[in-house]
Amino acid sequence: MIKCNEKSVNTMASMRNVLTSIVLIAGCILSLVETRRSSPLLVEDEGARRNRPAECLFGKTLRELGSTWFADLGPPFGVMYCIKCECVPVQKKRRIVARVQCRNIKHECPKPTCEEPILLPGRCCKSCPGDFQSPDVVHDLPQTIPEEEERSKHFAALLTGRTSSILKRDDMKSMYSTINPLNIVATGRFVFHKKNLYYSFYISDKATRPRAIQFVDNQGNILEEHPLVIPTEGPFSLYQNATGKICGVWRRVPRDYRRLLRDDMMNVVLLWGGKYQAELAIAGPIGKYPALPQELFSSLLEPAPGTHPEQMNGAGGTAIVSTKSGVTPSIYLTIVLNGVFAVDDIIDVPLNIRLELLNKEQIVLEDTQRVKKPAHDINIIEVASPLSVNDLRLLTRGKLTITVESKRNPDELRIQGLIQTRVSCEIFQTLLSSHNPTSQTDSSGLAWMYLNKEGSLVYNLKTHNLPTNSNPVITLIDDSSKRKTEIEDQNFISDHVTGIVEKMGPRIIEPLFLGDLAINVANDMNLNALHGKFVSRPVADSRDSNAPYLLKRVSHSSIPFHSVGMAWIAVDNECNLHYEVTLASVSSTFHPLQLFIEELPIEAINAPVSRTPLEDFNTSYVEGFVLAMPATELSKLETSVIYLEVRSKSHDEPILRAKMNSIKVPNHCTGNQYNDNDVQNNSFVSSPHNDNNLPTGETKCYQS
Repeated sequence: MIKCNEKSVNTMASMRNVLTSIVLIAGCILSLVETRRSSPLLVEDEGARRNRPAECLFGKTLRELGSTWFADLGPPFGVMYCIKCECVPVQKKRRIVARVQCRNIKHECPKPTCEEPILLPGRCCKSCPGDFQSPDVVHDLPQTIPEEEERSKHFAALLTGRTSSILKRDDMKSMYSTINPLNIVATGRFVFHKKNLYYSFYISDKATRPRAIQFVDNQGNILEEHPLVIPTEGPFSLYQNATGKICGVWRRVPRDYRRLLRDDMMNVVLLWGGKYQAELAIAGPIGKYPALPQELFSSLLEPAPGTHPEQMNGAGGTAIVSTKSGVTPSIYLTIVLNGVFAVDDIIDVPLNIRLELLNKEQIVLEDTQRVKKPAHDINIIEVASPLSVNDLRLLTRGKLTITVESKRNPDELRIQGLIQTRVSCEIFQTLLSSHNPTSQTDSSGLAWMYLNKEGSLVYNLKTHNLPTNSNPVITLIDDSSKRKTEIEDQNFISDHVTGIVEKMGPRIIEPLFLGDLAINVANDMNLNALHGKFVSRPVADSRDSNAPYLLKRVSHSSIPFHSVGMAWIAVDNECNLHYEVTLASVSSTFHPLQLFIEELPIEAINAPVSRTPLEDFNTSYVEGFVLAMPATELSKLETSVIYLEVRSKSHDEPILRAKMNSIKVPNHCTGNQYNDNDVQNNSFVSSPHNDNNLPTGETKCYQS
């Protein structure tokens, strides 16, 4: 909502100032009217509820909390150097939301220290040499990521009844219900990368998908909330369904919140229930654990069958598992747990840890660890042990369980869980091109794969201009090995291949997670027709769509024959278009590059073409978004003929192109949408060149 506030309009120094104030008020009223006109009359369904991100949207520019800038009204007004805006946090009950607040700073200008001050370009206040303190100097936040934040990029959380104490405070009880008769447990992993926090969760099989996730500070303030319900009419997540994980990303985490995360002062909350009354909420602190960067497998530990429900109420744990194969295979466990201690277990409490074969009484590993001083919510134990090659193979195939129990009372105080694919939501992708840089064939392709709920490797491959009558064969190779050991191979007869490698082993898992696994396509004519090395990418936004698109070389382009690209495209629940494009073998001589969406109403000669620019870039990788695309444009993504095109700006020619299938758009995105943080450009109507046309110092426009 746009609010306008006049403290003194009854006495103006001149008629010009009166008229300016009237214009200002009219602009604010117009903004309010436009906002109300576009507001939905009906409450949106659960899947369509909008986030209240902790960032400001001014025009089409996103601003971080704490940043300041001068209002840019665009042509014909330009930048208003006497209108200073700030993105400020506002407390609304327990939520912290962002608000754009702008004010006229002309009357805040300090008195010059010389007789003939000058007005410098890009300034509002006249100044003298040596004058540094002035309100017309903005202090925007730095765009670079501090080094300590890059070092602290892996986090984890355990969510149980015992870790949810922040929700049980007297001032929070009315907001959440922590009654958890099924003893639902969850564990999360978080990866911080370039100001974005990617999150992934495993939850108890007995629980349905949560409706929302919240990030909360230690005082209980909601810093960010994301809906997790996947609308039945919206884009369906093939990855999340196949893996049983919950995936997402908190984009552009504000600097102050990154500090909370780094200092272990942030909590995560999962909520079930309806819009107005949560049936259940569980929470846990987000913390740093040294073992996370090496995690290969994970386990969610829950009260074991046969234990007393009341005695084990609120208990649970998670295991961070890493392995090492070779001459002496070994396993490393970091277990975060609670609830396996009796009331009189105060100091030096022994716990039994076992690795067992699933559904069989065969113990693979048994160890005893002592907890010096048991805590109610978070306890950490570590185990390192050698492991046989056969047992390591069983682990990679999801056949082993972890059990942690009280040594003094094992029948009543025991938690256990299956060791499975690590919690992190991730896919592995690569572009395929010829190893021979002088090759004159434009065969190309892409491949992506992931580990499903059963721990099997699901792979997909798309090729272009690869003769299928030449007996092509897919081979997975460990590129770190000098002998280039072949791991898996399969023949295929079409340009799109999918398959599953069910019998996984360390020879695939370890090079895959270490970034050493490659894929090779050979045929009768060429043993290295196509080749590429897999890289891990977190699953969120565009990469949560069903499949990427292959950007093929435009036939008349002058770029190398083996140039190729991959693009992920998706529209999220907030009606934003997300895209990610990766290129290979595109020479830097063709930079800068431009990314476009082309729309044709029908695939026909001389059909009208509408081209929408997305981004200019100078690298082989670009990831971005378009905020709140108009409903008419989003509708075309489903109904029209759509191409994604990469053009060379310097050569003025298209170089790579892909025809996109119908892109699924949430139904509610076809109606009128608005953003609560949007300050319309007509909030200020003043000349950028005439100071007397600016609003008075007592006039403020701000957005709530």
